[in-house]
Amino acid sequence: MAKLHHILGMNARNLHYLNLNSHKSREIADSKLLTKKVLKKYNIPHPKLIKTLRTFNDIRNFDWISLNDGFVVKPSEGYGGEGILVIKKATDQPGKWMLMNGKFVNEEDLKLHAMDIIEGSYSRNRSPDQAFIEQRVKIHPKFGKYAYQGTPDIRIIVYNSVPVMAELRLPTKESNGKANLHQGAVGLGVDMATGITTHGVHFDSIITHIPGTGKKVNGLIIPCWTQILKIAIDCQRATGLGYIGVDVVIDEEKGPLVLELNDQPGLQIQIANQAGLVDRLRRIEELDIRDSNKGIQIAEVLFAENFSDKVKAERGRKIVGIFEEIQIKGGDNNKHNVIAKMDTGAYSVSVDRSLAQELGLLSKSNILYEEIFQSSLGKETRPVIEVELWLQGQKIKALANISNRSHLRSQILIGRKYLQDFMVDPSRV
Repeated sequence: MAKLHHILGMNARNLHYLNLNSHKSREIADSKLLTKKVLKKYNIPHPKLIKTLRTFNDIRNFDWISLNDGFVVKPSEGYGGEGILVIKKATDQPGKWMLMNGKFVNEEDLKLHAMDIIEGSYSRNRSPDQAFIEQRVKIHPKFGKYAYQGTPDIRIIVYNSVPVMAELRLPTKESNGKANLHQGAVGLGVDMATGITTHGVHFDSIITHIPGTGKKVNGLIIPCWTQILKIAIDCQRATGLGYIGVDVVIDEEKGPLVLELNDQPGLQIQIANQAGLVDRLRRIEELDIRDSNKGIQIAEVLFAENFSDKVKAERGRKIVGIFEEIQIKGGDNNKHNVIAKMDTGAYSVSVDRSLAQELGLLSKSNILYEEIFQSSLGKETRPVIEVELWLQGQKIKALANISNRSHLRSQILIGRKYLQDFMVDPSRV
């Protein structure tokens, strides 16, 4: 588990990050109908809106019988999953539908539920609300053996156009088929680089297997991962929320869809990932992210999990010396042989400026951002790029700062962040 001082607490979250969310932006996130309006404007995929019900007359006059497929009745300003009624399908009997749990409701039940919503039974301050009907998301086959009745969703925390942490939320019998952690759903941490689940939490307890399924919490590959990350970043830019939680579902036919936005996402996601948000947020807070692709690249490199224990046990650690010949991918997409220094005293990767220019790695599109470094010569600003390296045949995708190494023995330095799968033997030549 992450060290205590790496965990983001509620007070720090509210003080340092939630105040980045303007009143106007919060209004968008707090209203599911406003959210849909913004998502539609920016062509961000989301479940289709069937009907908005603002008054009792709207409820009475709506043709409920026309709903012959799966649908969901929701409060616009509901929270915590309350007031959401999920209809699996219509029955052969007109005016009767089946819920996800196999129970049935009729037209009068739906009308009464919609009236409760309008009267504010599920809104934050019990103030009058609006009900709406949207298409039901059909669960992706990938999750069929992991989720109970309902549809799983993926929560992604986005800050400064970078997805910093993610969690897959699986409905359980205890949560009555809802992907709500407070009601008993399971949260699985997700590796930002691959979309593979890592750890699990049920309420506040760490778990190794998903209740009722016998399935391990780690190793589930989330489909469409890169697309999901891009959608999450697009949501932040569309709403103007500085710190945002984006909830995405994966429809069997339509792919990733934005379910809702959260302007004050919960902190339990850190338990599911067994990692704190503090370091991740600090590492990216001053970066200038030009587009969503850059944000994804940075997330994949900075916040990748180290699936080390099992992988290392199966493959064994390779031994490297202080200096090793590696291959680096140039701007021409070819591999070039270079001598690199392995330095566990350094953290990341450093590439000589002249070598980077020679290999065509310093084009404007390749530079992710610039960072200030403290060296023996004082403070200097260095461009940071993404590089692909091969060390003893093992591919390494890394962020590398560009510096002057002309006076050093090697033009590339590889730090401990990317040496965790290797043993460094100083006597090896």
